[in-house]
Amino acid sequence: MREYWDGTLGKIYATNYSWKTDGYRAVSFHTLIEFYVMMQLSEAGVKPSPILKAHQELSKWFKTPFPFANKSVLQSIRTDAKNIYFQLDDLTISLDGTHQLNMNFIALFFKKLDFDRKDLATHFYPLGRDKSIVIDPSRKMGQATIANSNIYPETLYKHFKAGDPIPYIAHIYQLNEIQVQNALEYCQAA
Repeated sequence: MREYWDGTLGKIYATNYSWKTDGYRAVSFHTLIEFYVMMQLSEAGVKPSPILKAHQELSKWFKTPFPFANKSVLQSIRTDAKNIYFQLDDLTISLDGTHQLNMNFIALFFKKLDFDRKDLATHFYPLGRDKSIVIDPSRKMGQATIANSNIYPETLYKHFKAGDPIPYIAHIYQLNEIQVQNALEYCQAA
C-alpha cells in the first residue's frame, strides 16, 4: 500500500491513496477496488511493474487516478499472465507504454483449435472448423490431412492440376466434393 499507492502512484497523481486514522491505515472505496483488481492481476501472474505501467496508461486515457475502478476499463482489460492489454473494438492495445496494436489474431486462432481435457491443443484447422483440413499430430506425423483420413491435400491437388475433375477425385478417394474443394483451397493458399 505504502510503496505503490502512496509512493509510486501517489507521487504521480499528487494524492494519497491511504492515510492513517486512529493508528490504522485507511483507504478510499476506489483504492480498495483498485487494490482488489491489482491483486487479481498479480494472482494471474502479472508482475507489479506491468500492472503499474498499465495503471499509468489507463489513468492518462481515462483522466482518473482510479482507472481500475472504471467500468469501461474493467470490461476491456485482458492479460496473458505477463502483460496487460486493453480491448478496443476489434483491436487489442498493449498497456506497456508502446501502445502497440495487436489484432485479435489470438482469439481467431483459438477458434481453429480443439483441446483435450487438460486444455492442451489437439487439432488445428488451418482454414477453420467448417473446412475438412486438419493438422492432427496423431495422423501422418502432424501433416495436414483431410479430416478423419490419412489423405494429404497435396495428393488431391496434384490430381486436379493434372486435369482430373473434382467429382472424379472425390469418387476415387471416397470423399465428397466439398472435401476435395477444401483440399484445393488449402493448397492454393499455401
